[in-house]
Amino acid sequence: MALGTLTGAVLTGAAPAGAAQEAVTLAPGVTYEEFDIEGAQGTAHAHVVSVDLGEPRVSVGLLHPGAVAARAAVSRMADTLGAVAGINGDFFNLSETQHPGVAATGASVGPAVAGGRALKAAVPTGQRFGPALPPGTTTEEVLGVGTDRLARLDRLALDGSVRTPRERLPLGGFNQYALPVGSVGAFTADWGSASRVRATCGTDTDRAAPCSADTYEVTVRGGRVVSAARTPGSGAIPPDTTVLVGREAGAQRLRTLATGDEVTVAHRLVAASGTSYSFALGGYPVLGGGQPLPGLDDRTSAVRTAAGIADGGRRLLLFALDGAPAYRGGLTVAEVADALRRLGAVDGFNLDGGGSTTLVSRAPGASAVTVRNHPSGGAERAVPNGIGVFSAA
Repeated sequence: MALGTLTGAVLTGAAPAGAAQEAVTLAPGVTYEEFDIEGAQGTAHAHVVSVDLGEPRVSVGLLHPGAVAARAAVSRMADTLGAVAGINGDFFNLSETQHPGVAATGASVGPAVAGGRALKAAVPTGQRFGPALPPGTTTEEVLGVGTDRLARLDRLALDGSVRTPRERLPLGGFNQYALPVGSVGAFTADWGSASRVRATCGTDTDRAAPCSADTYEVTVRGGRVVSAARTPGSGAIPPDTTVLVGREAGAQRLRTLATGDEVTVAHRLVAASGTSYSFALGGYPVLGGGQPLPGLDDRTSAVRTAAGIADGGRRLLLFALDGAPAYRGGLTVAEVADALRRLGAVDGFNLDGGGSTTLVSRAPGASAVTVRNHPSGGAERAVPNGIGVFSAA
C-alpha cells in the first residue's frame, strides 16, 4: 500500500480531498493533516492529528458523557470538555437483538480510566461487540497515557473483592455491561441510570446466550446493606452507594446477606506493565514493536478509527478514515496497521469504526470543534467515549 502525502482542505464543509496544504497547527505540539491512501478497495482518505506529549502544555484524556452507560457525539464531548481535537474510542454495547426486552446500555467493551480514576473494567472476551480480536489478545487491552506522560499499549485487569461478615468474595465485574458467569459485579455512580439487567445476559463465550434466571441484587450504602432485590434494577446510584449484582453462584452468595450487614467493596485496575495511567480506553492492538500483529484481517475493508504511538511514547497519532461515498471502501485492519507504521508509529491500536468513526478539531480562535471527516452514516453517531487532546496554551 502506498501512503499519499496530499493534505486536503480543512475549512468547515470542505471536500475531503481539497487543495494540497501544509499540516495545520491547532495548538503548540498539536497538528492536523489529511491525505489519500491507496488500499485494496481503492482510494481511502485519512485524517490525522499528531500530538507531541513532550509539549508541557498538551495533555490527552478520556472524552466521555459523564456516565459509563451513556453516549454522546464526539463533537459534543470535545466541546463540553474544551478539547482542541478528538476521535471516537472503544467498541460498545450498541444493540440487544438477541435479548428481547433488554435494553442496550451503550457502555464500552474495555476498561476506561479518566483523570487517573478507573471508571470501568472489561467485559468477558466472548461478550464483546466488534470484529474478531487478533490471536492472543483480550478485552483487557488498552491504549493509555501514563502519569509519566508517555503513551503505551497495555492490559488493565480488575482486582477487587467484596468482604462480608462471613466471607471474602472475588469481584468479577466493575461498571460493565456483562458479568462473568457465576460472579458478583459492582456498580457505582459512574455507571449512570441504565438498567443493570444486561449484565446478567449471555455467557463468557456466547454473547447471545439467554439472560440468567438466577440473579440477585444488593445495595450497600455507608458500608452496610440497605436493600436487596431478586432482579437487577435501574436508576441513578448515589455517590456513597455501591450496587452489587450477582448471577448464578454469585447470586446465591449475595442471598446470604441481610439488611444491616457490614460489606466492604474494593476495586482497582491493575496494569500488566505496572504503569499508573492518567487516561486509558479499550480497543485492540494491531501493531507492536513496529510489526503488524499476526492474524490481522486483510480482507474486510471498512471506514476505521485507530491510534498510533511513536517516538518512544512521546508522540500520539489519532487516525480516522473519511466516510464520504467516494472513500467509503476504506481499509482493512492490516492496511490500517501498515498506514500507522508508515506514519512513524511503532505501536498501533484499532478503535471502533464504521458509523462511529469521527475526528474533530478546533481551529485556533474557534469557539467549537469541527467534524473533519465525513461520518459514513451521514451524521455523527453517539458513542460512549473517545480520545481528547487538550492544550493549556
